[in-house]
Amino acid sequence: MVTRRSFLTATGAAAALAMTGNLPDLVDAVGISHRTDKRQLFTLGVASGDPLPDAVVIWTRLAPGPLEPFGGMDDRTVNVEWEVAEDDTFRRVVRRGTAHARPEYAHTVHVDVRGLRPWRHYFYRFRAAGQISPIGRTRTAPAPSDEPAVTLAVASCQAFYDGFYTAYQDVVRREHDVVLFLGDYIYEVGVGPTAGVRNQAVPVDFAGEIFTLDEYRARYALHKTDPDLQAAHAAAPWIVTLDDHEVEGNWAGYVSEDGLPHDDFLVRRANGFRAYWEHMPLRLDQSPDGPSIRLHRHLRYGRTADLSVLDTRQFRDDQTSSGGWLPPDEVSTDPARTITGDAQERWLLDTLGRSTSRWNVVAQQVAMAQLDRKTGPELELPMDTWNGYVASRDRVLSGVRDQDVRNFVVLTGDLHRSVASDLRVNFADPSTPAIGTEFVTTSISSGKDGVDADATGRALLAENPHVKYQNVQRGYLSCRLDRSAWTSEFRIVDRVVTPGGTASTRATLVVEDGHPGTHLA
Repeated sequence: MVTRRSFLTATGAAAALAMTGNLPDLVDAVGISHRTDKRQLFTLGVASGDPLPDAVVIWTRLAPGPLEPFGGMDDRTVNVEWEVAEDDTFRRVVRRGTAHARPEYAHTVHVDVRGLRPWRHYFYRFRAAGQISPIGRTRTAPAPSDEPAVTLAVASCQAFYDGFYTAYQDVVRREHDVVLFLGDYIYEVGVGPTAGVRNQAVPVDFAGEIFTLDEYRARYALHKTDPDLQAAHAAAPWIVTLDDHEVEGNWAGYVSEDGLPHDDFLVRRANGFRAYWEHMPLRLDQSPDGPSIRLHRHLRYGRTADLSVLDTRQFRDDQTSSGGWLPPDEVSTDPARTITGDAQERWLLDTLGRSTSRWNVVAQQVAMAQLDRKTGPELELPMDTWNGYVASRDRVLSGVRDQDVRNFVVLTGDLHRSVASDLRVNFADPSTPAIGTEFVTTSISSGKDGVDADATGRALLAENPHVKYQNVQRGYLSCRLDRSAWTSEFRIVDRVVTPGGTASTRATLVVEDGHPGTHLA
């Protein structure tokens, strides 16, 4: 059992490493191992992410024993060769090089491959100790002046113990250009001796909540052993951000919702951030500096879309009453309150104001639209979302309106339900014009199978005229953006607690170019 004391002392060296934020030299390597390992090294697959018109990050981790301490690796640095080609037979290799998988970074490899061509599919692979990794496929972003149709998948919330990742099979089949993952890639709570509904034996160390850097690393390894998740990473580039469970449920800024003392929580936050960056296809610019990490960033898909990725955890004020469903109060309506922090809010509005793209997209964690679930004139709102930070939401939506931001679309996770809503500056007045649309994707597995509609879902539709659709089953969001419209298909899976579920489109909603708000197709 891990205690607060043991998480600070049992792996003190790892905690100190996480708090430093110093990256080791990535060019020179001393004592590099060239040995041939008899066990498979690439057990956690490959991934790519954050595509630019001329670049993409490719990722892997060496882990012959993924659930063993240190992934089954020793403390030596390993040479890892990488190749990027225009074909999956690697006859037309366009870039290659050697990276170093270092023990202080859990033998992960991040390569920022430059010099690529815009809006092209590429194939990539790694080689180490005589072994070749699975092949991944990625795609660069369009050239700044181009305006192609773009397809994207939106996913979040994949509790390992709650179900199988069946939805990712559908993500792969539909061949999206990019996948957006909006938080809760792992869960910090124990998975149980049989990994919940999966009935899969896991080491006893996985039974409890995680605190140390090694424990966070092992939890990522467990999730990444899932073959459907590996296939989805190998099929397209991912653009990721985190929410709360990558560190601790409902944490806010420097506040631990588990009641950890300030300094102890900073160590835990540093551990969570370090393991997150190690296991995501992110650039060195996003690597953490101790208990801080910069995840908000801007990516452009030609003239088709500007994408602003937010971090609504690290800089927020604390939740009121731990973030449950409550009536508005003096805390949630405090005009000084923020969910993004002042600097990120200014960055977002400046980025939106400068955009010349057709679609202006915000990828973030928690619901922005007002979501009242109480019948009658009184309100009951989810305080962990923008509903608990009303002034922050008002400033952003007013800025969108005042700057006449074109085709404003917010993509959200967290709720474990699908929701489509119009965004308004004044939700209390249904006659207020819509200034944008929010699509909330359901969870991949969190919450188990779910149902088509529950009491909360029925109340959301009845009490919120701006809410156009809801569903509480598992799945993801499949979107197409072109010059005439944004089309969102809510893809649901009929079951996740057992393998073999079937995916289908539960509803399709459309936003027409130049006409804020959404409607059923």
